Amino acid sequence: MAPEWNLMPRTLEGQITMEKTPSYFITKEAPRRVFSMSRHTRLIVVVRDPVTRAVSDYTQTLSKSPGLPSFQNLAFRNSTTGLIDTSWSAVRIGIYAKHLENWLRYFPLSRFLFVSGERLVTDPAGEMGRVQDFLGLKRVVTDKHFYFNQTKGFPCLKKPEGSSRPRCLGKSKGRPHPQIPSEVLLRLRDFYRPFNLKFYQMTGHNFGWD
Repeated sequence: MAPEWNLMPRTLEGQITMEKTPSYFITKEAPRRVFSMSRHTRLIVVVRDPVTRAVSDYTQTLSKSPGLPSFQNLAFRNSTTGLIDTSWSAVRIGIYAKHLENWLRYFPLSRFLFVSGERLVTDPAGEMGRVQDFLGLKRVVTDKHFYFNQTKGFPCLKKPEGSSRPRCLGKSKGRPHPQIPSEVLLRLRDFYRPFNLKFYQMTGHNFGWD
């Protein structure tokens, strides 16, 4: 039997091909491979407070594996000294400066747009405006395409004419986070602070996580 290939359709004139994979930014081999494919690729990176991101990551995993150890047991290599375990993926992903350094070996900063995950919630139209500008597109997506879903705590997409049901994030999004001891979160914030500051300097943008 011949293998089944899932190929992207051809990009026609006047179209832009877009593809997303969360693991690209943190995968060591990805920058070289993307560069080999096209050095003119534009790169959009959505980032959020790494502490919140780590807790969200843990929440998602916990929903699939209820017997998972506590967040603090996974986050600390040594609970007595408070040494953070950077081998845990939920922690490692949030060290954005380290991942960006890898990408900057192949692409200049001008090829990147860094989108704030927090502002995607509080001002989705504003962040989408930046995305459209970055891609050289007309600002078609505006405020009228969004409404805030109080239950989920996220904005949902809608057609301006209201001819169809709004499109909201799936059930896996917007789950309530487990209670994490405040001292654990503070220790994690202290850990991320120098990496955050370096990331702000590298990108020229203060995301206000500290």
